[in-house]
Amino acid sequence: MMKAAVYDAAGAPGVLRYADIPTPDVGPDEVLIAVEAISIEGGDLINRRSTPPPHSSWVVGYAAAGTVVVVGANVASRRVGERVTAFDMQGSHAELWAVPAGRTWLIPDGVEAVDAAILPISFGTAHHCLFARGALAHGETVLIQAAAGGVGLAAVQLAAQAGATVIAVASGTQRSSRLRELGAHHVVDRTAYNVVDAVRQITHGAGTNLVLDPVGTTLQDSLAALAPEGRVVFVGNAGGGNLAVDLWPAMQGNQTLSGVFMGPLFERPAIRSTVDELLQALADGRIYAVIDRIFPLAQAAAAHAYAETAKPLGRVVMRP
Repeated sequence: MMKAAVYDAAGAPGVLRYADIPTPDVGPDEVLIAVEAISIEGGDLINRRSTPPPHSSWVVGYAAAGTVVVVGANVASRRVGERVTAFDMQGSHAELWAVPAGRTWLIPDGVEAVDAAILPISFGTAHHCLFARGALAHGETVLIQAAAGGVGLAAVQLAAQAGATVIAVASGTQRSSRLRELGAHHVVDRTAYNVVDAVRQITHGAGTNLVLDPVGTTLQDSLAALAPEGRVVFVGNAGGGNLAVDLWPAMQGNQTLSGVFMGPLFERPAIRSTVDELLQALADGRIYAVIDRIFPLAQAAAAHAYAETAKPLGRVVMRP
């Protein structure tokens, strides 16, 4: 048996309960991880809130880091005792997590589990959106919506290091100094300013070359802020609202809207190697994992409530 945060029906954070459940079976292509740190991802909140679980005592969770304690019969790439960070579609909110070996990455020496847990999704997603899909080039301007979130903070760092001019959008002035420390050249407080007007002013009317949008409900503004032939990469619906947009102006501007859903992509060799490189950059101090607060797994309901309502700067993490 093991402890886990489970729920029986979708709903508010209070549906989560801390319970004893059976230890997961380990398939021939999987490893069993003794979890040390769990990153609460936006998809975890959406799934718990709106997706009915397939059975009772369901364990949500995309991301965690820890130590391999069992290796499946077909797995040659991992050994018991190795420290790994992992991604899968379900199950991270627990003391033990069985995941496909191909969805794990070795943690470099000197990297803490809490930092490693947040890296694959936050930085892997940001990197893919900015470069593989967004084709961001040195000297271009990029607008990053929800810049205080996990993907946003990663994107600010990666875009600035690539030589782009970074316009970060966040709510409240208290986030501005940290975003500038991480590389943002301009910070727009969306609660005080119209984002499209601010972008036009910053770019002297030209608009931005690229927008990274993990919010969804901001898509119309993201398109309106673009320069002719600009690109929007849409990577989530954290806003939880209607995604209908008017695409006629985008067509007239020869602009591009690309969608990204990272779930099926993490086992691709190019993305796996990118995450390995990003983990090494974390070890070398070239990028930073930003964690707002750490909760015990036993307080998963409170941790989810905080992640949803407190507007954290960076990720919320749990420890079993």
